[in-house]
Amino acid sequence: MDQDHKPPVLISSAGRRAALLAAFREAGAGVVHACDLNPDLSAACRLADAAHAVPRCDAPGFAEAVEAIVRENGIRLVVPTIDTELSAYAEAAGRFAALGARVHVSDPATIAVVRDKHLTMQVLGAAGVPVPETRTEAELRADPRSLGWPVFAKPAGGSASRGLAVYASPGDLPESFPEPMIFQTRLSGPEYTVNIFLDQAGELRCAIPHLRLQTRAGEVEKGRTERRADLAAIARKVAAALPGARGVLCFQVIDDPRHGPRVFEVNARFGGGYPLAHHAGARFADWLLDEIDGRPCRAHDGWREGVTMLRYDDAVFLG
Repeated sequence: MDQDHKPPVLISSAGRRAALLAAFREAGAGVVHACDLNPDLSAACRLADAAHAVPRCDAPGFAEAVEAIVRENGIRLVVPTIDTELSAYAEAAGRFAALGARVHVSDPATIAVVRDKHLTMQVLGAAGVPVPETRTEAELRADPRSLGWPVFAKPAGGSASRGLAVYASPGDLPESFPEPMIFQTRLSGPEYTVNIFLDQAGELRCAIPHLRLQTRAGEVEKGRTERRADLAAIARKVAAALPGARGVLCFQVIDDPRHGPRVFEVNARFGGGYPLAHHAGARFADWLLDEIDGRPCRAHDGWREGVTMLRYDDAVFLG
């Protein structure tokens, strides 16, 4: 790619996503910008070519602050990285497009589904995606035997493993919860992340599962790519269930020995384990840059099986 035509990219809520930043550099992005609430304390922001401070993603003026960065720096692609900013970006995507920038986000209807975990299970289940039995708090309290015990609980609008709990019996439930919760059949077995890429027409072009060998703080620390026809078939059903989805998504699966594979989470963004997919040949960052430059889509499903990622701690030093 000609250096003068390399598109500037902005990684939003960059935090610790240094590996994602590096993937876009490797893919041929031009100046790589990053923004965060406190860029001075963000490793990815310190490693970016330029860093910007923005309000919290749920604060008034967040989208407008990012628009100003896009306008002033000729940004061509904005890449959200956390669930809580997706709604703001989906609603403002048209305004960014008017500035010549694509926001990597699915349409507002898709984001509304994936940001509500109960609705996610309903929509996926109706499309034939295997999901765990799920109840709202009211449904579970009305019929405590409907799921069997123990049950797995999580906030309906949660993210980043916040508020997860297991309850062994009805008597263990607290009298109330601080936010809406959902309850599911507790699953056990190997856990997989499936990273998928849908082109601008919504066609599924790549599905790359990796076995989560070890996790830390909800993010894969050790993983290995693995081809499985059943997970590929589930990926096609997930894509069909979310017709407004575009670009990169990932979903989580537990392969329970009693129930079989069950999808329990969908994230409409780059997942934390994307660097493994990228190294294995599923180069989503490259394919997004192809799209914004109007080049033919090179997305494919020819990634390498058996690629292992072993993460380790590193540091950025200031002063």
